[in-house]
Amino acid sequence: MHRYSSRTVLYFMPLDKAKAIITDIKQGRIAPIYFLMGEEPYYIDGIAKFIEESVLSEEEKGFNQMVLYGRDVSVDDIVSNAKRYPMMAERQVVIVKEAQDLSRTIENLVPYAENPQPTTVLVLCYKYKKLDARKKLSKVLKKNAVLFESRKLYENQVPDWIRRVLAGKGYTITPKAAQMLTEFLGNDLSKVNNELEKLQLIIRPEQQITPQLIEENIGISKDFNNFELQNAIGNKNIKKAFTIVQYFAQNQKNHPLVMTVALLYSFFSKLLKYHALSNKSEAPKVLGVSPYFIKDYQTAARNYSMKEVSAIVASIRDIDLKSKGVGAANMTQADLLKELLTAIFK
Repeated sequence: MHRYSSRTVLYFMPLDKAKAIITDIKQGRIAPIYFLMGEEPYYIDGIAKFIEESVLSEEEKGFNQMVLYGRDVSVDDIVSNAKRYPMMAERQVVIVKEAQDLSRTIENLVPYAENPQPTTVLVLCYKYKKLDARKKLSKVLKKNAVLFESRKLYENQVPDWIRRVLAGKGYTITPKAAQMLTEFLGNDLSKVNNELEKLQLIIRPEQQITPQLIEENIGISKDFNNFELQNAIGNKNIKKAFTIVQYFAQNQKNHPLVMTVALLYSFFSKLLKYHALSNKSEAPKVLGVSPYFIKDYQTAARNYSMKEVSAIVASIRDIDLKSKGVGAANMTQADLLKELLTAIFK
């Protein structure tokens, strides 16, 4: 029986730590407790599913694997089940889903966490919350268990996450295609992964995922999206920008104004930072964008002075207020978008 030893490692992203946890399990380094917590359910579900499917053989699961739900059990119930001995197997697995429903009494797990049953793998899925690091349970779990925090990614981190996930499976994706998926799906990793899996069913690993493939198979327009609007504005392509917002006005469900305003505000706020940079080579790090997209900021900086960018940011804030009914109760989305473009291109 492999012994698990606790160790502290720093990881760049939750993806790295999740992979390391799964690798450890595959190699027989199995912890007695996995406490999976945080705002992003994707990794929590993924690790728990892997443990549920792979730690025990199919023959062993019948007597030695159980799934409990936080709303139906107490911490005492969990401990009682965890202290059982496996039947005709090396270990048993106890998975507690929706463990966040036990948040008021979760500290009662401390005595068990201090001396966990070595033949039990206890998995607690503590979604959308995290333990108070100042309290004893968190400190004990850091010593005797795997304490994993699944943090939400910022949207500007999602394209790189998409690239890395696909690379791990032998696929590649163009930067624009990754940006399109992020714009359309946001930072909900489960949704993003579902769409990636659909694409992987229809293409070979050596075939790159392109905007054309995404348009044909997911339904995101490669020509009429916020990413293309941002490019048109950055290049001062007035005709193209107005054509895109006209399309948005006719397809408001798929192109809500709030998303367009948020993206343009982010773009011009970063453009303001770009103008202020004395060393432009630091732009990718300072702006938090891929080096591939820095050329967009270089182009926009030539087309809009720092003073103009400041005025545009103020105009975007004004449109945001108007979109919420402040001073413009009867304006349509089309009216607001056209007013915004007029302010940008004046």
